[in-house]
Amino acid sequence: MANELLQQPRWRIIDQSHLGPIFDAKQSFAIDDTLCTMVGQGVSEAVVRTWVHHDTIVLGIQDTKLPYLREGISFLQKQGYRVMVRNSGGLAVVLDEGVLNISLIFSETKKAIDINQGYEAMWALIQQMFASYGAIIEAKEIEGSYCPGSYDLSINGKKFAGISQRRVRGGVAVQIYICVHGSGSARAELIRQFYERSLQGAPTKFMYPRIVPETMASLSELLHVPLTISDVMLRLLQTLRSFGAELYSSVLTQEEWPLYEHHLQRMIERNEKTLSQ
Repeated sequence: MANELLQQPRWRIIDQSHLGPIFDAKQSFAIDDTLCTMVGQGVSEAVVRTWVHHDTIVLGIQDTKLPYLREGISFLQKQGYRVMVRNSGGLAVVLDEGVLNISLIFSETKKAIDINQGYEAMWALIQQMFASYGAIIEAKEIEGSYCPGSYDLSINGKKFAGISQRRVRGGVAVQIYICVHGSGSARAELIRQFYERSLQGAPTKFMYPRIVPETMASLSELLHVPLTISDVMLRLLQTLRSFGAELYSSVLTQEEWPLYEHHLQRMIERNEKTLSQ
């Protein structure tokens, strides 16, 4: 069933992996919500969007309840990171120039997409993309990683990617971050220190992860190959073509811009409200 989602006759490709430091993560989440709506309404075909953000920590809604959040955010900002809160579940993740994000956006207006089906489709795609290396890519929770989940992707017990989902008006966005190059454990150490400063040993109702930096690595580290974002982009496009799909490059349309502006404003207001508390 998972691969069925990948068998799209046409994919609309929106590549935003080279926009540089001015591209803000709030824009990304607004774009995905816009595309979810358009795909859900049948205005757009299924979308593959790729995106990279520089030196950004994306917090989950649960992170905003940390008892000493201000101290945690202040620490991250001193390390040179922008901090934002996404509009979906999960916990803190690191985005930088070595992390490629991929969003697969499907319509479920004609046929419902089970939540596991979305996760399995992304896992299947990543397995196919890196099959030539012969490494076994597992999907299971990696204890000690940041933003742990049952579809953490790992090689030899070390996590290199995490998957999330968001549903908006008949559209489903399955999103993954892939640590392509750089130090996975250094990213994890940053988040470990963020939680240390944000918790300060205070009791909380929610169990925040105890991060063990050694549980995380980048694909370059795990495959012993100096991969770049461009390398992974090429593998993504080749893999989609191998499924028999027609690919075409696209940007947001004139019709989509007003909806994007609406979603972006909501993201900005939510972040201002949440991070000013």
